[in-house]
Amino acid sequence: MRRVTFAVDYPPSLAHPMHRQLDESPVSRAELLMWGPMDTVTTLAWYGGEPDAVRSLLDAVGSSTAVDLVTGDGGTYAFVHQTEYELGAPVLDLVADSGVVFLPPVTFEPGGRARFEAVGESEFLAAFHADLREHVDATVERVADFRRWTTPAVDVTARQREALAAAVAVGYYEVPRTGSVADVAAELGCAGSTAGELLRKAEAALVRGFVDAG
Repeated sequence: MRRVTFAVDYPPSLAHPMHRQLDESPVSRAELLMWGPMDTVTTLAWYGGEPDAVRSLLDAVGSSTAVDLVTGDGGTYAFVHQTEYELGAPVLDLVADSGVVFLPPVTFEPGGRARFEAVGESEFLAAFHADLREHVDATVERVADFRRWTTPAVDVTARQREALAAAVAVGYYEVPRTGSVADVAAELGCAGSTAGELLRKAEAALVRGFVDAG
C-alpha cells in the first residue's frame, strides 16, 4: 500500500465555511484531528490562535450546536458539535466513494489550501486523485510506502508530531542541517520559542520510548 500527501486548493464554492474565513482571521491555521461519519458530527480540531479568535472563526459554521474550547500546544483545541459537515456535496461524495483511508490531521491554511494524507492501493489512490482534480486544483506532494506503527507508543501529542514532521520537511534533521527552528516555526505558524519547545518535548518522549524499548 501507498501513503500519499495531497495539497488541494478549494474554490470558495466548495470550501468549508470555517476555511473561507481564515483569510480574515488572526488564526494562522486549522488542523482537523478527529471526525466521525454520523448523522450528527463531533470534530476535534487544533487552531493556531487564541480562544476568542477561534470562537469568532467558528461562528461561520452555521451547523454547529456547541463549541468547547481548550487551550494547549501553543493554540486552541476545539470540540465542535455539528448537525452536518458543511463541505460541498461533490467533495463529500468523492470522499465517501474513494476506496482509500484518510489520516489525520487535515490541515486548513489561508488562501483555500488544505493538506491531507490518504492510504490505499495505488490504483485507488490514482483514481481518487483523478476524480479530485475534476473539482479542485489538487497536487501530489509526497508518495511513500505505508507501514503500520510498530515502535512502542510514546507520549507525543498531535501538535508535537506535526512539529517533528515540519522539522523533517525543512531539513532540520539533515546532516549537515539545512533548516532551523525558525523555519519550523514558519511551517507551523507559531513563535520560534513555541516551535523549539514542541521539538524538545517530542524528542525527549521519543528518546525515552526508544531507551525503554531496549
